[in-house]
Amino acid sequence: MTSDQSIWASLPVPAFLIDPEDRIADVNSAGEGFLNASKKAVEGTPVWDQIAIDAPIEEAFERARTNGTPLFVNDIDVGSGSRAPLQCALQIAPLLGHPGTMIMIISPRELAGRMTQNHSVKSAAQSAIGMAEMLAHEIKNPLAGITGAAQLLSMNLGAEDLELTDLIVAESRRIVKLLEQVEQFGNLSTPDFKPVNIHDVLDRARRSAQLGFGAHMTIIEDYDPSLPMALGDPDQLLQVILNLLRNASEAADPQGGTIRLRSYFEHSFRLRRSDGTGQSLPLQIEIIDDGPGLPDKIKADIFDPFVSGRENGTGLGLALVSKIISDHNGWVSVTSVPGRTVFRLSLPRVPRGHMDKE
Repeated sequence: MTSDQSIWASLPVPAFLIDPEDRIADVNSAGEGFLNASKKAVEGTPVWDQIAIDAPIEEAFERARTNGTPLFVNDIDVGSGSRAPLQCALQIAPLLGHPGTMIMIISPRELAGRMTQNHSVKSAAQSAIGMAEMLAHEIKNPLAGITGAAQLLSMNLGAEDLELTDLIVAESRRIVKLLEQVEQFGNLSTPDFKPVNIHDVLDRARRSAQLGFGAHMTIIEDYDPSLPMALGDPDQLLQVILNLLRNASEAADPQGGTIRLRSYFEHSFRLRRSDGTGQSLPLQIEIIDDGPGLPDKIKADIFDPFVSGRENGTGLGLALVSKIISDHNGWVSVTSVPGRTVFRLSLPRVPRGHMDKE
């Protein structure tokens, strides 16, 4: 028969045993991943020092212990010192045969809610891009004619009328540029999977940003040097990082700001799909900025195509990020408050025994 310890270690969600003094008596492997700390490091420490809950839960927790009853809390933000809060459900109950000891299970809601949203986003993206691609060719041809006619007219016009023809040319070129971005989105090829050193990709993106659009930003590296190789397309992943760095740079104060590039390993992070299949995504990349944060009205739809927080934005940058990461069988999420926005990319590692065929 399977031992209790095997069951405890196999639980796919973070679980904690809390002793009568509110100290962590035990934590499973998913809990270690949630805290980004080892069992040895957190055993014996006060649980509320390790787990940050955005609600006054201590009194209800103590009543559950005193009365020997379970406690359920839904839709609550739970985090730790090393990670941004996630919306979770908590299940808390007395441990039978151990008076005063409680078991607490944390069920992050983020993945369950966003899985359905992700399917809707991909469907909406395919419909929107398909329609735009169909129209792009027909629109670009007359635009080229309009631009050419305006340029011919400008040869015989005075300065006052030239302003109007210049406006026609500039706006026509802007529309063409938007259509080209739409076509780029729709024509993105499938990833050319190979072993990728994530830190090489991050360094290429950092150097490119600091020589161009991010010259006014301070970019800090916070890498886990022991991170294994990812399985992905280096050029497409570079495009993702550049898009996120560009967004952070353009949202920052013109005088500058700070972007932190962070990498770490979270062995318990798994993505379970609606068909029952699962995917381990242990490689984590975070792009953290200290800008104004995402507008509340678009937070829930930020990965949808044509949703933008900037006045002249196309709304395709983050949709492209979502599409590429989805094509990599990965996951992208965001948490944002004024002064701290975190885009998190979760990617698969190269399978053990996989040989680079290049």
